[in-house]
Amino acid sequence: MLYVTVGLCAVLAGVFLYTESRKQYVPAVILKGLASLCFVITGILCSNGSQLAKMIILGLAIGCVADVLLNLRFVFKEKGQAVFLVGILVFLTGHIIYLAAVLPLSANWLLCVVIGIVLTAALMVWIFKQITAKKAFKIFGVVYIGAIMLLNVVAIGNLITAPSVFTRLFAGGAVLFLISDVVLILNTFGEKTRQSLRNTNIALYYAGQLLIALSLLGL
Repeated sequence: MLYVTVGLCAVLAGVFLYTESRKQYVPAVILKGLASLCFVITGILCSNGSQLAKMIILGLAIGCVADVLLNLRFVFKEKGQAVFLVGILVFLTGHIIYLAAVLPLSANWLLCVVIGIVLTAALMVWIFKQITAKKAFKIFGVVYIGAIMLLNVVAIGNLITAPSVFTRLFAGGAVLFLISDVVLILNTFGEKTRQSLRNTNIALYYAGQLLIALSLLGL
């Protein structure tokens, strides 16, 4: 079943990108939602029923909802910015759930917080030099990137202090998630939207979520 859900996720994501590129936004939303549902199902199949697994599955489910919301901005263009912000807020909630799941495993969470703040500041300074965005989007961006950066630092810290199948796959998924978000920001608020960057964003995103889902095999 895992081969089926992972493969189906990849296929649906590819068809979604093709459909979206043809500006068929309603079927694109449906395809994206189905692709995201596949990584949620993957997580459920990998779960051992522990509290940690349940929290990560909840994070996956929230990500699925956020995926649909982000693409609804193309369907309801007159409210596109508001829908986009709501989608980012939902994604932020998912990151917080992931963080709450893995933070108790951290050997030194305070050090992770300090490193996360420093790396977030450095990354946001660079991003703001590449994009043009309204103040509200910038504020959301700092909080959002800060949350996923902290998640990455904690996940990598857990991998260093307690290497396992779970920490390896989860850290890999978190890193891919962060990179995909940076690509999304650059492509959304940069000078020109490029399909190649959109393809990269989606490929990295689904690979990241699938790795997070598959990490539950290591619990």
